[in-house]
Amino acid sequence: MELSLKLFVVLSKAYRSIMDQAIRDMKGHGLSPSEFTVLEVLYNKGRIPLQQIGEKILVTSGSVTYNIDKLEKKDLLRRIPCPEDRRVTFAELTDAGRELFDSIFPKHAEQIHRLTVGLNPAEKQQAAELLKKLGKGADAG
Repeated sequence: MELSLKLFVVLSKAYRSIMDQAIRDMKGHGLSPSEFTVLEVLYNKGRIPLQQIGEKILVTSGSVTYNIDKLEKKDLLRRIPCPEDRRVTFAELTDAGRELFDSIFPKHAEQIHRLTVGLNPAEKQQAAELLKKLGKGADAG
């Protein structure tokens, strides 16, 4: 039990250290962390239904709607009704949104790389696999 508690503390501290700096980077680009992650999903996945955005970034549908509204007002994304199903609305980046992310995402990715420089590539792979296993075990428990 002691090792489980130690792991929890170490994992929490590492997450906080990395996220504090990642969030600072996101805000440095004039975006809240939620706005940034919505744009990142659209940048990497393309047009997707609004409902799936919340699942991908692990936020409530109300929070997704709020952030979609903000990003739409900034002309960084647009809503597109699904022609086959009126219940579905897609979100996609506008040209301005794509241009913005084309310029900031490589810098952000480099920042994340710098934040994880404490591990070599093999250790990063191992850590990713172990953390995934940890998450699945917690979900099953």
